[in-house]
Amino acid sequence: MKTFKEYLIPFVGLKQGIHQFEYQVDNKFLSLFNFEEYNSADVKVALEFNKKSTFFELRFKAEGSVNVDCDVTTEPFNLLISNELFIVIKFGNEFNNENEEIIIIPHGSYEINVSQYIYECIVLGVPSKRVHPGVEDGTLESDILEHLETLAPKETKEESKNDEDIDPRWNKLKNLLKDNK
Repeated sequence: MKTFKEYLIPFVGLKQGIHQFEYQVDNKFLSLFNFEEYNSADVKVALEFNKKSTFFELRFKAEGSVNVDCDVTTEPFNLLISNELFIVIKFGNEFNNENEEIIIIPHGSYEINVSQYIYECIVLGVPSKRVHPGVEDGTLESDILEHLETLAPKETKEESKNDEDIDPRWNKLKNLLKDNK
């Protein structure tokens, strides 16, 4: 796979100790995994590769932004991400990645492809629900938001009259219902 060549780390030639690697990730990288959920990506991934005598420790730190569509308004916006991923790589009889934190590679291996771990570090750093910051603070003006406001239930005059006739102790319970919405 020539496309992943720059993500191969030949650990046989490395001395024991900590080694630093940096990768700049964009949509071209994500398309290698057939991942097209982001409009664009600009993420810097720093890899701290700690080679020990019988195993390796890999610490990935991803920081940057991805341009995604808001789940509420479908407006695109840049979402800042920051995530870390820690993996231990040991040697064994055959490749095994069933455990998320400990990867086993065959004894005769001389290099490791870190592209999958970079991909996971980025994708896991993005929340599953993405809401435009303008929606949260009320500054975003959008046709969809205006339409949602017109569809929101409104209190009628009849309901407000009924509230005046009710024992005030029950009003406290109604406030609990309104707070949970």
